[in-house]
Amino acid sequence: MPEPLWIPDERRKKEANLTAFMRLAGRKAGREFTRYDELYSWSIENSAAFWELIWEYGRVISSRTYDRVAEDLDLMPGCKWFEGARLNFAENLLRWRDDRTALIFKGESRVARRITYRELYRQVAGLSAAMRQAGLKAGDRVAGFMPNMIETVAAMLAATSLGAIWSSCSPDFGVPGALDRFGQIEPRLLFTADGYLYTGKEFDSLAKVRQLVREIPSIEKVVVVPYLREHSNLNGLPAAEYFPAFAASEAAHEIAFAQLPFDHPVYIMYSSGTTGAPKCIVHGAGGTLLQHLKELMLHTDVKRDDVVFYFTTCGWMMWNWLVSSLAVGATVVLYDGSPFYPDPGALFRLAQDEKINIFGTSARYLASLEQSGARPGAEYDLGSLKTVLSTGSPLSRESFEFVYREIKQDLCLSSISGGTDIISCFVLGNPLLPVYPGELQCRGLGMKVEVFDENGAPVAGQKGELVCTAPFPSMPVCFWNDPGGKKYRAAYFEAYPGIWHHGDYMELTETGGAIIYGRSDATLNPGGVRIGTAEIYRLIETFPGVADSLVVGQKWENDERVILFLKMAPGEALTEQLAAEIKKAIRESISPRHVPAKIIPILDIPYTINGKKVEIAVRKIIHREAVRNREALANPESLDLYRDLAELQA
Repeated sequence: MPEPLWIPDERRKKEANLTAFMRLAGRKAGREFTRYDELYSWSIENSAAFWELIWEYGRVISSRTYDRVAEDLDLMPGCKWFEGARLNFAENLLRWRDDRTALIFKGESRVARRITYRELYRQVAGLSAAMRQAGLKAGDRVAGFMPNMIETVAAMLAATSLGAIWSSCSPDFGVPGALDRFGQIEPRLLFTADGYLYTGKEFDSLAKVRQLVREIPSIEKVVVVPYLREHSNLNGLPAAEYFPAFAASEAAHEIAFAQLPFDHPVYIMYSSGTTGAPKCIVHGAGGTLLQHLKELMLHTDVKRDDVVFYFTTCGWMMWNWLVSSLAVGATVVLYDGSPFYPDPGALFRLAQDEKINIFGTSARYLASLEQSGARPGAEYDLGSLKTVLSTGSPLSRESFEFVYREIKQDLCLSSISGGTDIISCFVLGNPLLPVYPGELQCRGLGMKVEVFDENGAPVAGQKGELVCTAPFPSMPVCFWNDPGGKKYRAAYFEAYPGIWHHGDYMELTETGGAIIYGRSDATLNPGGVRIGTAEIYRLIETFPGVADSLVVGQKWENDERVILFLKMAPGEALTEQLAAEIKKAIRESISPRHVPAKIIPILDIPYTINGKKVEIAVRKIIHREAVRNREALANPESLDLYRDLAELQA
């Protein structure tokens, strides 16, 4: 049993939302829950009772209650949740209408802007009335090509108040990447800012938007947020109007929230699109709301007095997850720009200034922060900080130790994992449990998560496929333009019929937690022995002089060999000695089979815009296969570095 890095004290456990929920669940179940594993077992064995209790505990606002909690719980897909209920997603996020701060927006070097819950409601009321006057109705799509700012949240809430479907992507997407997404869903209304900031530089968005509206004839109107300048040239934009004027409808004092079925679509999200056209994943209002309430209130311990932050763009599901904190009445901090501008301490300076309690980021950011030499705990007052969240990719043991050494000793470090596919998590944090290095704390309540071996049998203590063997409310409603659900079924239910196959390579540990080793389709398989790429990355991060790395399998002589690419830090070089040390470490720490056949220096490592390494695209490149949708990458030009490398020919 490993030694924990952190154990919650008795006061924290006593005051946790999860403790109160355990008492409530105990009364419902007619028994006492004293440990999380007891509650978890009850939640998956009594799924309908559990999700009904989440509805009650989260105080879901609805105009009509449900006829039944669940029907066909043995069907996946096919289970129906909370049939008969009528509710509105935006109404649940706008339940608070007082003078507490709802949103704080900080854009790089700009002065922070704030809006109260009362002011947010008024702004959304004006936007909702304007959208209604423009003829927008339930089921129509509204797109956001926006920075992560207050106006983006308000536009989403206004759209969903009418039952329209919100879909957004980050403005740093190129035109082809945005077209691949918005072109499929045919929005009627497009919100954009005139531009955005990154590393102190201004980037224009309107030139891109002009191209988008030429290619997407469904767009009837463009609403422009004046962010970089007061006035811009709006020529070439259909029925263009500035956001302040559009939102200033005098007809709106109260919002007429459309009352809709539980599974009425609220969001369209997109797969990364690095191996083909992005899948348009449609999420329902009720399932999204329940999952987010559960994860925020119970697993993250968000309370009304908390200030919650997640470093994310509007194209990542963590934006949607973060914004749902409004349903709890917390203060949500939005940031747009580089996390390292003007220096590596930018986000922790924000945490100090805004007294952030819950700080969310990515594993890549924490690794880069450590490489920068930053010591946030020594440089900033982080007295308010109680939780750090990390997702996007597996968080290494070294990053766990860095957080507790250089950020703060007394905090809950929760590595969480799920995905765009479920707009939530399978495994995540827990304020009542210890934190062990390299481990995600627990499986999520109500999520029957298991690990299957190569024979499709459930296992613990060994690596295998992450599956979910029972339905849950935040499964996608459908894929857009997928008659009969053929693509949907192929994406998740082809490997194990009737069981959700997520595509992560995972292990359930003796502590009750989990370790994720990377994506299943990126696992290495030399000699038929599978290993997750995260294991190699964890080792590589310990070598000074290495800035980044990427590992893939190359088909070779009827087998597979491991190829390791290294991006060296400025002024450093890949020497024979370093290569030998890396091979020795992999041989001794992992296995001789996984020692790289080649270690190759490279100038850049490809990432998606959401900060995930793209091993699959590089694997395709080195096998001379086509890579579609390069626009899904933050640095698509990096792929060309891997083409026709002489080192891979022998």
